[in-house]
Amino acid sequence: MSAQAMPDGRVVLKFVAYASIGAVGTLAQYLVLVATVASGRAGPVTGSVAGAVVGALVNYCLNRRLTFRSAGSHLNTLPKFAATACLGVLVNGVVMKVLTEDSQLNYMIAQVIATGMVLVLTFLINSVWTFRQQPRPSGPTL
Repeated sequence: MSAQAMPDGRVVLKFVAYASIGAVGTLAQYLVLVATVASGRAGPVTGSVAGAVVGALVNYCLNRRLTFRSAGSHLNTLPKFAATACLGVLVNGVVMKVLTEDSQLNYMIAQVIATGMVLVLTFLINSVWTFRQQPRPSGPTL
């Protein structure tokens, strides 16, 4: 891979932070998933989607402060994050349905695959849209 094709070191570090913080949200998601399936209260798809909502709330709070260090108002960032999270929940649900119901894959293996896909998708959207840093004006400061 050429130097031009390699990602900026800051982007890599931000992705690592995003993924690490996302692990906390993912843990919350998996706990809800396993609890709902094991208790018989819901199937894997419903349990996964419910868990994804819980995980998204955890991720918003932690990523806003730690990964993106956003100073933007919640009024601006929360709706964008919610839209991104909803897309992530939708993708997660579709992947879980296809892999567990259509392909008969074990629900935990399917969830790992869905999680990886949603991780990359939401990082990209949150980086370029939700928590995008406004460029600082150039020129002399007074």
